[in-house]
Amino acid sequence: MKLITAVVSTFAFVMSTQAATLKVGDIELEYELAGNGKHIVLLEAGGSAGMSDWDPVFEQVAEHATVIRYSRVGNGNSTAIQRHFTSRDYADYASQLLTQLAIEQPVIFVAHSYGGNIARDFAVAHPSQIKALLLLDPSSEHDVDILRAIDLEQGNREIAQIKLDDMANGMSNQYLDFWSKRPLPDYPQIHDIPVTVIASVKKHDNPANLFFTDQGRRLWGELWQQWANDFPQGKSVLTENSGHFVQFDEPELVIDELLVLIEKLDEAEAKATSL
Repeated sequence: MKLITAVVSTFAFVMSTQAATLKVGDIELEYELAGNGKHIVLLEAGGSAGMSDWDPVFEQVAEHATVIRYSRVGNGNSTAIQRHFTSRDYADYASQLLTQLAIEQPVIFVAHSYGGNIARDFAVAHPSQIKALLLLDPSSEHDVDILRAIDLEQGNREIAQIKLDDMANGMSNQYLDFWSKRPLPDYPQIHDIPVTVIASVKKHDNPANLFFTDQGRRLWGELWQQWANDFPQGKSVLTENSGHFVQFDEPELVIDELLVLIEKLDEAEAKATSL
C-alpha cells in the first residue's frame, strides 16, 4: 500500500498509514508511518521481533511526533534471507530506509533490546541522521562480564548454552554478533546528543539464570548508569516495575522519557535560533 500523502522532508502533513513495504537495497522492508509532528521518531525492535514490538506505544508516539516502525530483514513481512547480519548491517539498512522515505532531518532513535546495539551502531555510522537516542533495556556487549563476575564457572556454562540456542534459531546469531566484538566497543564515537537509557532492575523470585539474580540486576543497572553518564547529555532511568519489555510493562514511562527528549531538543533549537 502506498502512503496516503507524499512523504516530504518537513513532514508537516503526513497522515497515518497502514503497513506497507519498501524496496531497500536488495530487500523489501515492512514499515508503518503515522503522525504529523515536526520531530521524527524511528522505532527499532528487539531481536527476532517485528513491528508488533511497538504496539503498546506506537499510537501514543504518533500523537507527539511523526513515527516510523519497521520489521528488520527476516522479521514480520520483510524479506526472509538466510544470511548472517551484524548490528552494523541492520543499522545500514535503517539508514537506507530513511533515505528511501525521503527523510532529510535527523531522527530520534528509540530502540529495544538487541535494537539498542543497532541504534548505537547507527549513531556512530550515520551521525547526520540522528539527534537523540532512547534505549529500552538494551542488550550489552558486557552481558558476559556480568555473568562471569557473579560466578565464573556457571556463567561460562550459561554463555555457552545461550550461544548454542542462538545458532539453533537461524542465521541471526545476535548474541554471537556483539559478544564476539573485541575490544569491547562501548561506542565512544557517538557525538554529543541527548541519550537516555531505561534499564530494568526488576527482581525475580525464581531467576532463570545468573543474569536475573538480584546481583545480576544490580550490576545491570550500574552498567547502564555508568554508560549513560559518560555522555554530556546522558540520562539513566532504572525501573523495578518493568521486565525486559519496558514498552509493554510501562508504556507511560517510555512516552514520558520520549517527551523529555523532545523538550530538550525544542529548547536547544529555540536557543540556537535566538543566537
